[in-house]
Amino acid sequence: MIYLDNNATTPLAAKVVLAMDKCLKDNFGNPSSAHSYGAKARTAVEKARMQLADLIGASLNEIIFTSGGTEANNLAIFGTAKRFKSGHIITSCIEHPAVLKPLKYLEQQGFRVTYLPVDKYGFVSADSLIQNLRKDTILITIMHSNNETGIIQPIAEIGKIANDRGIVFHSDAAQSVGKVTVNVKKLGTDLLTIVSHKFYGPKGIGALYKRKDLELEPILYGASHEKGLRPGTENVCSIVGLGKAAEIAKKELKGRVYNMKYLSKMLYDELCKQIPGIKLNGHPSKKLPNTLNISFPNIMGSVLLEKLKNEVAASTGSACHEGRHTPSPVLKAMGLSDKRALSAVRFSLGRDTTERQIKIAVTSIVKAYKSF
Repeated sequence: MIYLDNNATTPLAAKVVLAMDKCLKDNFGNPSSAHSYGAKARTAVEKARMQLADLIGASLNEIIFTSGGTEANNLAIFGTAKRFKSGHIITSCIEHPAVLKPLKYLEQQGFRVTYLPVDKYGFVSADSLIQNLRKDTILITIMHSNNETGIIQPIAEIGKIANDRGIVFHSDAAQSVGKVTVNVKKLGTDLLTIVSHKFYGPKGIGALYKRKDLELEPILYGASHEKGLRPGTENVCSIVGLGKAAEIAKKELKGRVYNMKYLSKMLYDELCKQIPGIKLNGHPSKKLPNTLNISFPNIMGSVLLEKLKNEVAASTGSACHEGRHTPSPVLKAMGLSDKRALSAVRFSLGRDTTERQIKIAVTSIVKAYKSF
């Protein structure tokens, strides 16, 4: 079976498994303990913090470990809202639910939220952002890249707009870190979400980059772990896995980008040759190198994937409710018809995807499509 669903999750890198296995066997201490077992665990956590900081161009004291992307997004959003107590927030209409749902909750608490539209490619307009700024705007939260289409937003431009006005800027980079270069200083982000299992690290661990002089209120209360922003004994071995995945990503990034871009183009070109009428959803180049969202003519994406379930792993952005499929909100926001949105399939390649696998996948996809 060919795995082309790496935006959902990635397999653990072999070196990550080895690092975690060693930690699980040898490093059971509590990092907060004063004795040598605690010191050993604390050293492992700080090494991982340095590895991750190095990947994104941050300082050691700007990394806060969390249980994953959802918690990191919630900490960024609610932590900012608690600091200001009221105000206006700007986001986009294509954010992940881990951003949209906290914002919907804040609206119920009296905060005002503006949901910026996107163009036909899925891009947020900087002009639209500027037009919607208010005197009481306290936070801008725009994802770095979209999980369905791979579209990379103009984050550096948005960051400059926010920085010039003293507005807190958060970006959910769950899909980007480890796939493309992400440098928090060049992007101008105050807060940035990182997810381990999107780049060959373990699930259940992530991080929030927080600019060192930015004030943020905690959303969990307990002891003083993670600078008081994330109480609870650290998940040492998963943190070690995240750190190792970050170290590997920095070494491999250039090669990963080249390989995934080449193979993604190969997949798209071959499918277009053999299935006339295929349409690309999103921008052809301003996107993650591994992500390909395409609509197949005259068939629902979910039906095609059901046919392929034992041969090719991929996904759709549509949701199934009581036997009825609803189109992806992301694709609808880009102006796609229900029919085209429901016919979409997302293929997301990984570091280990090979040319041979792409050829096998193309054969399987074409055969499945033509069987209807």
